Amino acid sequence: MQYQDLSSFTVPSNFRGRSKVVVQLWWLVQSTFFALSPQVFFGWRRFLLRLFGAKIGNNTSIRPSVKITYPWKLTVGANTWIGDATTLYTLGEIIIGNNVAIAHRVYLNTGGHIYTKPTFDIFCEPIIIEDECWITNDVFVASGISIGKGTIVGARSTVLHSLPSNKICVGCPARPVKDRIPVPSNEFNNAKDLLNV
Repeated sequence: MQYQDLSSFTVPSNFRGRSKVVVQLWWLVQSTFFALSPQVFFGWRRFLLRLFGAKIGNNTSIRPSVKITYPWKLTVGANTWIGDATTLYTLGEIIIGNNVAIAHRVYLNTGGHIYTKPTFDIFCEPIIIEDECWITNDVFVASGISIGKGTIVGARSTVLHSLPSNKICVGCPARPVKDRIPVPSNEFNNAKDLLNV
């Protein structure tokens, strides 16, 4: 029995969404003009992403070490942060809302392989992160996932199932452990209370 024969693997002709030339050009631009730009050049990086077809909202901050496979499959709302060493593996669409905080070393993975076929066929499913979410450090989000408005995903969690709105979620796989309850801006929760999940 043969589980996978990678010599028979092919990428469908329209899978990337652009020609191989455009893909290679973007990867060149990303590794130079994008990655080598000073951290404060957020507007410059928004410009480059829009030039390659991304839909990027105003006042969104994307760090130079962020990796984006195909920017034409990326939509990001306004006032959103995307932190250092985050990977947006946009084989499929990634849609990120407004006022979303994505921390460092987050991995949003829209793709995979059909492991039951020896041809190891590639597939993609979208990831949707709604407004006002906080995806904290080292989180992995699998393909086909939606994360509801206002939800927090705790550090080093693995998101294998969609998550509801207004929750704090942790674990592998991530699951809701409590509600996210906003308090007035003039009230302060100490760190110990915030970590008590």
